[in-house]
Amino acid sequence: MITQPDISVVVPVYNSEAILNELVERIAKVLSNTNYEIILVDDGSKDNSWASITELKIAHPTTVKGIQLNKNYGQHNALLCGMTNSKGKCVITMDDDLQHPPEEIEKLIAKHKETGAQVVYGIPHNKKHDKIRKAGSYFVRKSSKYFANNPNGEGSSFRLIDAEIINQIKLHHSNNYIFIDEIIHWYTSDIALVDVTHHERKAGKSGYTLIRLIRLYLSVFINYTANPLKLMIYGGLTSSVLFFLIGIRFIIKKVTIGAPLGYTSIIVSVLFSTSLIMLCLGVIGKYIFNLHQQQSGKPLYGIRKII
Repeated sequence: MITQPDISVVVPVYNSEAILNELVERIAKVLSNTNYEIILVDDGSKDNSWASITELKIAHPTTVKGIQLNKNYGQHNALLCGMTNSKGKCVITMDDDLQHPPEEIEKLIAKHKETGAQVVYGIPHNKKHDKIRKAGSYFVRKSSKYFANNPNGEGSSFRLIDAEIINQIKLHHSNNYIFIDEIIHWYTSDIALVDVTHHERKAGKSGYTLIRLIRLYLSVFINYTANPLKLMIYGGLTSSVLFFLIGIRFIIKKVTIGAPLGYTSIIVSVLFSTSLIMLCLGVIGKYIFNLHQQQSGKPLYGIRKII
């Protein structure tokens, strides 16, 4: 009889053939006294990561599961795929670069047992990223406190999620853009934080450049909040009042001292108002495009093979 695993460890894999063996061995050592499974989701790697996952499946037939996606769908889509195929009473997610040491899994489990929280985030107290990546990540986290559904402004890819929340995430198909942390905050506020250590990247380089972090932030900002529409309303109202007052000023000057209005003020007003209209139309167009994508039934990921 196959028993339900206590813990499912989900790892999105991208170009990590050099460190997968060490990653799995260290996870297995930490969870040796637990009924567990390790789900490795190959997110369209360009190296031999899938071959390494196949070898690991042979070496650990009962605890390792490999999922190969048809192409690169992105880290959060790969995570959703792993979660959907998980069977554990709780799911631990982590990156494949060993910056979060597998030994720190024990802290997530201990905090979960201590607090009973539905989600436990492992927050690195000293991240070993470069300065640009640190600054970008900090901005995304802190601004999400005010502009998204993250009340404490904290988050991490190293997290423990209770099965109750996982079951709700599995049914989540309301958005073609997936960002796991925002989805988690939709379903629960019962979240605990625990300090964990953070190491230098073992091999390769991060796919999160400054440009990708900016794109990530804008995607979350537009896809998971109505704040762009609110900014359009408040911005339009503010500019309307401002230009009304400016217009009154010019009229008073024209009536009292006969000052010429001139073409410059008219050109500036037209260009500014036109650019504001174009910006608002662009935001509205993005929302309409997202609705079209959702209605078209575009898949969040495609699975090529499961072993």
